[in-house]
Amino acid sequence: MIAFTDFLPVPEPERTKVKLNMRAGDGSGEAWDFLMDDHEHWLRLNQWRTKQTNNNMGGARHLLAFAQYYPYGPQYFIFGGAFEVREVTPARFDDLGYELTPLPLHADYIKRLIIKLERPIGRAPYLRHYVGLQDSLAPEVYELAPDVKLGTFPGYQNVRLRHHELQRIIAGDEPSWKDALSSVKGVYVITDLSSGRLYVGSASGEANGLWQRWAGYAHLKNLTGGNRELEQLRRDLGDAHIVENFQYSILEIFDPKTRADTILARESFWKNALDSRAHGMNMN
Repeated sequence: MIAFTDFLPVPEPERTKVKLNMRAGDGSGEAWDFLMDDHEHWLRLNQWRTKQTNNNMGGARHLLAFAQYYPYGPQYFIFGGAFEVREVTPARFDDLGYELTPLPLHADYIKRLIIKLERPIGRAPYLRHYVGLQDSLAPEVYELAPDVKLGTFPGYQNVRLRHHELQRIIAGDEPSWKDALSSVKGVYVITDLSSGRLYVGSASGEANGLWQRWAGYAHLKNLTGGNRELEQLRRDLGDAHIVENFQYSILEIFDPKTRADTILARESFWKNALDSRAHGMNMN
């Protein structure tokens, strides 16, 4: 076991606090999602001050901020940065009571380092002194990912993946993405961002739905999933063009028991609706 304090030393332990964010108090979202996709809201979570001592910096000069990494479980938290803390004067409560300035300290671990607490904690947010945290919650280094962690699955209507993101999701078996994409069949669209041309395809017969279909596109020795239209583009422009310019989104989803001919009919509808035969990359 690698102890939290051994892995994340700080210059002033007695004047450092650790904040374990779980979700916004107003119910607007999870801390991890804000850390990934909404930097301003992530800062607000950590700037917020109440009169309760469990959400008060208490004269701290530095802050280590974490977000609950709920794909793994309630006692897992991912590092969201180190900050210099300045109290807003006059004091504000139930408001943004602190100014936070990002520090380079441990910046390489942001969105990569996951710690595991000895037990789940029951209140959010949860501010504790750096000194004593190791004894009270026994945090340990659970994982240091080689790359920045991707966000959890955002909902079928919000999927918009660049090729390098698709590669990482498939290669890493990202749990929330795999569960979501494996459980549905569907019609999807690939956009060539360099030209705006579209390719409409479907996962109609695959046992693992969209996950299995998109796994083909993510493979660096394939990239086209066997589509002859995309193969021609790859031969003309090269693999790098696909990796640098292709984006993947979902148009429509179906229950896995849906008949293949029903999904293929919807694929044809979307080809007509988006005119992807005449002005896109579909040939049939």
